[in-house]
Amino acid sequence: MILAAEGLWVAYEKYGYEVLKDVSFTIEEGQVVSLIGPNGAGKSTALRAIFGILNPKQGKVTFQGEDITGKSPPQILRKGMSYVFQESSIFSSMTVFENLEMGVFIENNNDRFKERLDLVYSFFPILKEKEKKYANTLSGGQRRILEVGRALLLEPQLLLLDEPSVGLSPKLMKSVFSNITRLNEEQGITIMIVEQNAKQALEISDYVYLLVDGKNRTKGTPEEILGNTNIRKLYLGG
Repeated sequence: MILAAEGLWVAYEKYGYEVLKDVSFTIEEGQVVSLIGPNGAGKSTALRAIFGILNPKQGKVTFQGEDITGKSPPQILRKGMSYVFQESSIFSSMTVFENLEMGVFIENNNDRFKERLDLVYSFFPILKEKEKKYANTLSGGQRRILEVGRALLLEPQLLLLDEPSVGLSPKLMKSVFSNITRLNEEQGITIMIVEQNAKQALEISDYVYLLVDGKNRTKGTPEEILGNTNIRKLYLGG
């Protein structure tokens, strides 16, 4: 097991309400696991709690056998977990290459950076093509690809993806999901994905958790989720 979240309770104190209410899930090494559910279910909050952006008021997060609850994002990043945010985190006034360099800001190993950069370019040739262009000249889809590419430069054992298809055309969405599968199969990266396009997420996942109103609603393989008529009708559009 590479990650376990046990009994997470997360509240936004400023607004006076709880977002996660006793949420638990596990991820086995090498899996692609999807967290799906309606808007406001707490999916992105769960990723933020895992990565140390939000501190659970109760519960525990274990990564590779170590309790990381309460650790900061840079500490968790150094342990082998990367996170691609739903919101854009691109530095618009920097070139594509400079943005990629920022992906290894916690290291000082130029040889390793070059090696990993070649791998990123092999997955996303558009980044090589655009490496000297300023990031603000990229399309929305290309920016998303840049964010994923940057997250790969530290060789994460676990990659957290928050709504990777947001704002993408159907063609680009298909390409991004295809590359997520390649990263998992060819590089052995374990992936946890939050995705509003539940059907697309199920197509590439080994296991699925459904959150509703900040709570675990159900879990299972994609086949089990799709085989549940009520779940399919309520949350997958029939």
